[in-house]
Amino acid sequence: MKIRTLMSLATAFVLLHSSTVFANESVNSETPQLTKPKVIIFDVNETLLDLENMRKSVGAALNGREDLLPLWFSTMLHHSLVVSATGDYQTFGSIGVASLQMVAEINGIAITPEQAKTAILTPLRSLPAHPDVAQGLAKLKAQGYKLVTLTNSSLEGVTLQLKNANLSQYFDANLSIESVGVFKPYLKTYQWAIKDLGVNANEALMVAAHGWDIDGANKAGLQTAFIRRPGKVLFPLAAQPDYNVLDVNELASTLAKFK
Repeated sequence: MKIRTLMSLATAFVLLHSSTVFANESVNSETPQLTKPKVIIFDVNETLLDLENMRKSVGAALNGREDLLPLWFSTMLHHSLVVSATGDYQTFGSIGVASLQMVAEINGIAITPEQAKTAILTPLRSLPAHPDVAQGLAKLKAQGYKLVTLTNSSLEGVTLQLKNANLSQYFDANLSIESVGVFKPYLKTYQWAIKDLGVNANEALMVAAHGWDIDGANKAGLQTAFIRRPGKVLFPLAAQPDYNVLDVNELASTLAKFK
């Protein structure tokens, strides 16, 4: 009788424990429902605009080394963070020029600051849009979304970039980190942007082709969408974006589900 009672108690304990575990699994498997964003915030360089056209100008300044374009851009991003982390501020253009000088020195190439400036600033402001961008932005506008840019470039620079790429008409506002003094992905930058736009963090969707930009926006509480441009991948140690799409057209099709 005692054995039977003990077995019954053990069975009851197992069943109770199992139901608790399964209940917890059910809760943990639930993902928060995404809501329609009130504003969509776009990164500009590489997300909307194609840097490939700079390969020739950068290569010409580096003795034909067109393959060094990605190294130059990553060096520029790296040192923009160094500037912010040390409490300094330099324009993105100035950091770009300095970074090209660094890449040249590393590779034993002589280059003057003036040559570096010529190779970067004018071409950077005349980048073409990726083929999907204009159509995708037009679809998002037609769906009633408010579109904004948030860039590490200067406000003057991004205004010229969008004008030259024939994209100005799609955006309701352009925001530059020069207004806050620290570069993305510092959380302060995203927090300033949503405050300026008058929305809560979860009401804004950050769109970028850079994993670091996605991670920063996610940590600041924004919804995120990663654009899978060639050669761009997510940081494996960061949280996954809310949307992972091929291009702006696919993003527009995905967000069309919100009525």
